[in-house]
Order: sequence, then structure tokens, then C-alpha cells
Amino acid sequence: MQTRLPILHLALFIATFFTTLIAGALQQGINIIEEPLRIVEGFPFAFTIMTILLFHEFAHYIASHMNYTKATLPYFIPAPSFIGTFGAFIKMKSPIISRKALIDIGASGPIMGFIISLIASAIGLYLSNVVYTPEEEGFLKLGDSLLFKFLSYIIHGDIPKNYDILLHPVGFAGWIGLFITSLNLLPIGQLDGGHIAYALIGQKHRQLSIVLTAILIISGIIFWEGWIIWGVMMIVLGLNHPPVIFWERRLQKSRVIVGVLSIVIFIITFIPAPFRFT
Repeated sequence: MQTRLPILHLALFIATFFTTLIAGALQQGINIIEEPLRIVEGFPFAFTIMTILLFHEFAHYIASHMNYTKATLPYFIPAPSFIGTFGAFIKMKSPIISRKALIDIGASGPIMGFIISLIASAIGLYLSNVVYTPEEEGFLKLGDSLLFKFLSYIIHGDIPKNYDILLHPVGFAGWIGLFITSLNLLPIGQLDGGHIAYALIGQKHRQLSIVLTAILIISGIIFWEGWIIWGVMMIVLGLNHPPVIFWERRLQKSRVIVGVLSIVIFIITFIPAPFRFT
């Protein structure tokens, strides 16, 4: 039987690598129109963010097939944004069989993405410099999760007032990876965190989704406007979760541990105000 070459998946992967390469170069202040050859300086960021996305999605893909659930290869999404992509996704082509499978598939991507992002963040922070940041308007500052703040302290110690860490491109990609991990682990609807929450608490998942979506919208008023968009998007995509074919009366202890671990990862990577202007 002849295997078809996944042309669309490869084309999207190449296009997304190119747009992240451009984004990485622009982050370095390079005018790629005047100096097109300097686009290669965006490679550290592009390689890191693409590696994070690749490991995340292929973990989902492998877990799906190990649990007898048909799934496509990853679709990467190129985008003219400051990181060059809107991420990646796989498409399920058959129902998820059991709660065990739901946790395996839902948790595998975020956990693998978290591991790669953690390594990238540590390396990137080590390569980063602490610089003087005068109190002027117009600076975009990144928020810190509990984990990133801890890593920053371990590597750079206490940062004096009016100083901040100028992230190396690898560190910035790691920060983005951890942020994406927390977004995926939101226990709402059919996000990865929603899969895990449904497997753990069943029908109570809908009430949890409603409450957390309301909290997101309120957080958008208090902390960061982007949470309003996320809250509305969750409502549009749907807060319900489709049932699994077989509902085990008792979930395996190992899968409960994986579910709890995913919740811990969500807590330590979540950023109330990820972006803010001084």
C-alpha cells in the first residue's frame, strides 16, 4: 500500500517556519527588506518556537494513535504576528474512547510542550542580559508566571529597580511556549485542559467552564484585555464536552496523577497580565 506524501502539512510547516524566521529577525530590529540576508538571525527564535509546537502536537498525535483514536498530522498556522504563527493543531477523526484516553491525549501535548519550553526558558535566561530600563512610556513588558519568575531568580538573582531582563530569542520563545501551555490547559470546553477536567469530574465540567469563562472576561477588565477575547472565543467554540464511548467507573490512579500534574503545570505557567505597556 502506497503512503501519500502529506503535502499540505509539509507546506504549512515550511510556511510557518518562514514566518517565525521573519518574526525572529524583526524582534532583533532587522529590516529584512533592506537586508534580506540577515533573516537568518531569526533562526534561534524560529527553531525554538517550532520545536516547542512540534513536540506538543506530535505528543497529541502519538497519544491518539496509542489510544485507538484517528487523528491527522499537525497543521501549522503561519501568521503575520509578532511570533509568526497562530500555533498548530491536530484534527480528531474518530471519537475518544475512554476517560483514560481523554487524559492521555489531552495531557500529552501540554506536558511535552512544557518540558521543551522549560528547557528553552532556562537556556534563554542564561543567555539573556540584565539591562537598565528607564521609567519611560511606551515599553512593552512581559508578565511573569510563577515558574518564569522562579527561573529568573535562580539564574539572575534579585533584579534591581529600573533594571530588567532583556530576553534572548531562545528565552522569549520559551516564555511564549509556557504561555501557550497555560492557554491550552485552561479547563474549559474542548481545550486540552477541558479534556482533562471532563475526564476527572464528568458533567460538572460544564459548570466549571461557565464559571472560568466568566472569570476570564472579568480578568480582561482588570488585568489584560486579551482575556475578554479568549472568554468570547470559548463561548463561540462551546463550553460543553462530547461524551466518551466508555466511561470507567474508576479512573486509573496513574491517570489521576497525570491530571493533577497538568493542573499544577497550569497554575505555575499562568500569567494574569502577560503583556502590558509602561
